[in-house]
Amino acid sequence: MAQVLEFKLPDLGEGLTEAEIVRWLVEVGDVVAIDQPVVEVETAKAMVEVPCPYGGVVTARFGEEGTELPVGAPLLTVAVGAPSPDASGEDSEGSGNVLVGYGTSEAPARRRRVRPAAPNAGTNGSPSGGTNTGSGAAPNGAPRAGAPHAERVARPVGTAAGHGTEAPPAAEPVHQDGPVPVISPLVRRLARENGLDLRELHGSGPDGLILRADVEYALRAAETRRTAQPTAPAPAPAQGPIRSSASAAGIRVPLKGVRGAVADKLSRSRREIPDATCWVDADATELMRARTAMNAAGGPKISLLALLARICTAALARFPELNSTVDMEAREVVQLEQVHLGFAAQTERGLVVPVVRDAHARDAESLTAEFARLTEAARAGTLTPAELTGGTFTLNNYGVFGVDGSTPIINHPEAAMLGVGRIIPKPWVHEGELAVRQVVELALTFDHRVCDGGTAGGFLRHVADCVENPAVLLRTL
Repeated sequence: MAQVLEFKLPDLGEGLTEAEIVRWLVEVGDVVAIDQPVVEVETAKAMVEVPCPYGGVVTARFGEEGTELPVGAPLLTVAVGAPSPDASGEDSEGSGNVLVGYGTSEAPARRRRVRPAAPNAGTNGSPSGGTNTGSGAAPNGAPRAGAPHAERVARPVGTAAGHGTEAPPAAEPVHQDGPVPVISPLVRRLARENGLDLRELHGSGPDGLILRADVEYALRAAETRRTAQPTAPAPAPAQGPIRSSASAAGIRVPLKGVRGAVADKLSRSRREIPDATCWVDADATELMRARTAMNAAGGPKISLLALLARICTAALARFPELNSTVDMEAREVVQLEQVHLGFAAQTERGLVVPVVRDAHARDAESLTAEFARLTEAARAGTLTPAELTGGTFTLNNYGVFGVDGSTPIINHPEAAMLGVGRIIPKPWVHEGELAVRQVVELALTFDHRVCDGGTAGGFLRHVADCVENPAVLLRTL
């Protein structure tokens, strides 16, 4: 007899506690191999294809597309070809494909649904009227508290295991969590297509296994009851939903996925970080000329964002207080040696902040290539959780939206963020004369716990000096 195994949503890492089902990659009745991706889920950080650690036939899926499930909730059940020789726990080789929090090196013990006892003896095939648990080698799996139910349509089609008379009205079936033992996926599909809840049936097969005959008999009984019922008077037209005046003019959008994660992080930043902002205008004409000269020399094109990132890492080397985090439990400011530079990227899924690892050790070409790779992955929704976490300082180029300035919100738990506005021609006094120059507004938001205004001002002034005269960077190259 096939062994039904339950696969739960694994811990996808980085402290994530839930995920939304984006797309099922398998249907009930499909045959899956070990480590075959079965569902695509979206976490607060990325979209991930989740592989199944078991090989067999999919017997049930828990949750429709768009449903949000917590970590540890059932995803699907799989009927494997043969039960393990000892359900009490001999080690067996698994797939080796391990996500954070679960592995496939050991299959779980066989779970079997415990059927509820009927009040009248003989209605479930047991002389005592109790639950027939069978004497198989695998222990019965009691339903887990708080586990989500699969969607079902309940109909009063309760029948005895021997296909006798209908169960009395008082014998309400008790729904149990977990997979229902069915002889084949075809039988399960027959019940689903006809809106029949398998949890309402008592199977006539071994150990309560539901056979095709059980489903067909229940469907015939339900059809007989429907045709025997007298025609009821037509109901009065249902009234449309009544909306209160408070909600009539609003559209409610759930805060979940990326949008929910952004809301939580920004709210925490405003709650915990006493931030302050300072800004300055800078003449970026020489920086733009330097970039043009670099790109004219041949080789990969250098992006403006890469040059700004290089300026940031040079400034952080002079003012390391801004590359830090605050440990309030220890009441310490932790200055970090490596600069992992985050940059804000707007995508169809919302705002994300990919992180360039070891930005302080990269040159302009390397930074350009990494920015391009992470930006493409962000737009495709394929960034991994590791590529979205661990930043120590953030560069926010909101000038691409055509705005001059902003007061950025610090990306918790970092200590500062540099905002860059658009670069546009403006009147500017250059070498004692009025001229049209390429001007940019720079804004630094910083955590006032890690430094005072003098340090923040010194950092921002150094950034502006490098923008106005890129040759300043030669001192630290």
